[in-house]
Amino acid sequence: MNKRARMGDTPLGWAAGNGHDEVVKLLLGRHDIDPDKPGEGGQTPLSRAACNGHDGPVKMLLGRDDVNPNERDSSGETPLLLAAYEGHEEVVKALLGRDDINFYEADEYDRSPLLLAAGNGHEGVVKILLGQDDASPNQPDENDQTPLWFAAYDGHEGVVKILLGRDDINPDKPNEDGQTPLLAAARNGHEGVVKMLLGPDDVNPNELDISGRAPLWYAADNVHERVVKTLLGRDDIDPNKPDEDGKSPLLQAAYYGREAVVKLLLGRGDIDPDMPDRQGQTPLFWATQNGHAGVISLLQTPTSATHSPA
Repeated sequence: MNKRARMGDTPLGWAAGNGHDEVVKLLLGRHDIDPDKPGEGGQTPLSRAACNGHDGPVKMLLGRDDVNPNERDSSGETPLLLAAYEGHEEVVKALLGRDDINFYEADEYDRSPLLLAAGNGHEGVVKILLGQDDASPNQPDENDQTPLWFAAYDGHEGVVKILLGRDDINPDKPNEDGQTPLLAAARNGHEGVVKMLLGPDDVNPNELDISGRAPLWYAADNVHERVVKTLLGRDDIDPNKPDEDGKSPLLQAAYYGREAVVKLLLGRGDIDPDMPDRQGQTPLFWATQNGHAGVISLLQTPTSATHSPA
């Protein structure tokens, strides 16, 4: 009864993975069944059911003392990690109901269940996991990326809002490359997330990564006009902050002919339109060198004409 089929799965594993509640109940009633026997990929029946969101088989299997709820498959994933990643709320609840569940068990990349749920935008699962007394909302992966960092990077506004509602969240924690959640959101053009992250007083909008680049630099470089406008709306933003090569946001935009971004940057009264890079070349030089007529025109316009009205 525990023998693997040709495809590498046991009858119980197949039934649990496909959500056949009555078959699972029938098989678990046999004295010779091994409820924790792994099948293909090293997944136990519980892992199969958890991954596919079948809470009926999950609850039945969790009712057995001889089922290990923390068993890893051949990829190092536990049932809770799989359920959190896929966003299966009822399965996550059932697994957390076991006293012996390892809430902090991470995968081979040190990604916790909370991080996986946050990175995939599963708001319901995030709320459930944060409801645990021992929840750790700032637990990073192997690259020092937190649940908030991943949610910001992928633009999951609902998850970002939930995490920012925690008193113990660190909204400005950078990853190993020095990139904060705000920088990650700005780089990818997630305007809504950028606005949320600019709310907390302990978020530095000018924080640099290991390349010396700030959120505004990346937003300008990737032509995220609405994010650029949002960041420039902050009085404490430094619009001239160059990267390690001496390239300011304006110079970078001028180099590639990004007229809309250039116009937004020139609208700041404290912009330096002639700030050179490490080679001593200005934005106008690069715009001319690369033949960007529209940018050349903007840069040669008297400063007062490009400023936004007060």
